[in-house]
Amino acid sequence: MQGLPGLVTAMGVSLGLAAGTIMKRGTPEQKERWGLDLLTMEKVGAWAITEPNSGSDAFGGMQATARKAGDEYVVNGSKTFITNGPYADTIVFYCKLDDGSDPRDREILTFVLDRGMPGLEQSRPLRKMGLHSSPTGELFLNDVRVGPDRLLSGGSGGGRESAKQNFVTERAGVAAMALGVIEECLRLSVEYAKARELWGQRIGDFQLIQLKLAKMEVARLNVQNLVFRHVEMQRTGRTPTLAEASAMKLYAAQAANEVAMEAVQLFGGNGYMSEYRVEQLARDAKSFQIYAGTDEIQVTHIARDLLSR
Repeated sequence: MQGLPGLVTAMGVSLGLAAGTIMKRGTPEQKERWGLDLLTMEKVGAWAITEPNSGSDAFGGMQATARKAGDEYVVNGSKTFITNGPYADTIVFYCKLDDGSDPRDREILTFVLDRGMPGLEQSRPLRKMGLHSSPTGELFLNDVRVGPDRLLSGGSGGGRESAKQNFVTERAGVAAMALGVIEECLRLSVEYAKARELWGQRIGDFQLIQLKLAKMEVARLNVQNLVFRHVEMQRTGRTPTLAEASAMKLYAAQAANEVAMEAVQLFGGNGYMSEYRVEQLARDAKSFQIYAGTDEIQVTHIARDLLSR
């Protein structure tokens, strides 16, 4: 799946975020009821936290609510930019407990929803600049009634901590996808530099083209080292901090964008044409600097960690 970040995004959200949250936070019954079908890919999962008016302020700006009504909860609100949202069978949904306290301080709850529940509407796929193989949509909830059997409550920290753990997973995943884009852009650029001729010689013999290729290789090595470091940390049982994951994602996303745009430039007019893959890769790479937290929010998380030491 190298160079296919849209497909990886769709699968990663279903398996890593939706199924992962259920398997980490769910009861044995919840894992069997919802988790297994996601892990075997018999069903598609979505992980719903982003809202139209919250964006990077995922917790503070969250307006979706769950109000206690007897033994049940009544959930209202909307989510946007939800990967797999239009087609998801199973949705891990984050909202705030409507208990009358200050909205920014309310407890975050996590529910598992099923397609077709009364009051749940899933939009058509939104049109995007890139990642066309990853469907993105909106969710609208109007008095959706859910029982306590749908509430994920395992582990410490509740829904807020659950989401933070997933931010780490998500940002590391973006870095791995960025590496795939860099490797593919470099491969295509080297092939083109060998085959394309100008003034009787291949363009790879020109120093400016060699400089572009050398910078791409440096970016590949750096991002590869970050990804491998993350893998080794996981193997030794150490979970990266949110700041470490943010630093990893920030650098990898910027490197992938720079490499992709340089690949377009190396291909010249052909690079701007949609029939050449570098054009698609450049559009896809831009998403890395936006979703899973913008570059700006990564900087904030890194700086806060440094200043708190």
